Amino acid sequence: MPQDPFAWIDERAAVRRAAGLARGLRPRPAESPLLDLASNDYLGLARHPEVTEAAAAAARAWGAGATGSRLVTGSTELHAELEAALADFCGFESALVLSSGYAANLAVVTALTGHGTLAVSDAANHASLIDGCRLSRARTAVVPHADPDTVAKTLAGHTGGAAVVTDSVFSVDGDAAPLGRLAEVCRAHGAALLVDDAHGLGVLGPGGRGAPSAAGLAGAPDTVATVTLSKSLGSQGGAVLGPARVIDHLVNTARTFIFDTGLAPAATGAALASLRLLRREPRRAARVRAVATALHERLTAAGLDAVRPDAAVVSVRAPSPDAAVRWAAECRAAGLVVGCFRPPSVPDGVSRLRLTARADLTDGQLARAMEVVTGTAPVRG
Repeated sequence: MPQDPFAWIDERAAVRRAAGLARGLRPRPAESPLLDLASNDYLGLARHPEVTEAAAAAARAWGAGATGSRLVTGSTELHAELEAALADFCGFESALVLSSGYAANLAVVTALTGHGTLAVSDAANHASLIDGCRLSRARTAVVPHADPDTVAKTLAGHTGGAAVVTDSVFSVDGDAAPLGRLAEVCRAHGAALLVDDAHGLGVLGPGGRGAPSAAGLAGAPDTVATVTLSKSLGSQGGAVLGPARVIDHLVNTARTFIFDTGLAPAATGAALASLRLLRREPRRAARVRAVATALHERLTAAGLDAVRPDAAVVSVRAPSPDAAVRWAAECRAAGLVVGCFRPPSVPDGVSRLRLTARADLTDGQLARAMEVVTGTAPVRG
């Protein structure tokens, strides 16, 4: 009998199940009675009438798809309008829209580092930044989480081009990177600062303009930021923000831009509408931060091990992967959807529930959510 080429898959699946790490898809209906504290719709814009109508209008005007890569037929006037609006809102010279935040991170890291350069990467960085470092073929130094002193020591031992790569807000615990100090270290050693602001845009900075703006780095000639359009802006896609010469370099060299189909017009139009809403209603950013703070205060008051949030993500630690899965399942059964993070998604191996604050969460919904989470919490030994 010929050997089964995929027999190893069954073996690994059995190991995952035994460790309580098996995952599966859970398709959701268009309408659900469940209270959502798991999505990344921080500002509550994914279903906002202005946003959904803008998406529909863009699809009617431009078609369902972009029809090609951005360098062929996939760039529309709508893409250019969104890029100009993003750059202006966030305070950068230029912007480039890609099909996802993941693609934006791969584009930045691979195009701005490479053979002979050093990429200094925070140990808690998102998978897209980690993959970008791997694909870039740069020498990568992984440094302890949020440790500018170690970053400085690492850069001091290197001659040649270098870039420090970090999330602005880390997706597991919701803590913010020390961007100001990292920028000082980068400038002292002639390194670029590459910041993934996926969880900062719409939440941090004046009116939600993002973590680089909050740190005084927006528009800096040595700083490049990426954002996603799928979190605070309630749409889909990603973008790079930075100096015009950096954006031009990406257009000519970034493989995830050159060889990928352009962002769908509906997503482009929706993101543009969300940006307009955020300009008009900057209080949404303050509201989501207030909700996150309230979640943390109520969790810790109940004796749970919750990490203080710097943006919209609130992390609550669980005793084990199995306990985290059961806890999330009991929350769902009680009408509340929460995130459940387990290895390998968490860099420290500690399983968690991950709650995401939303600007449109009412005080009554907040109270109900906390009642469910605290009432179903596993008993610690």
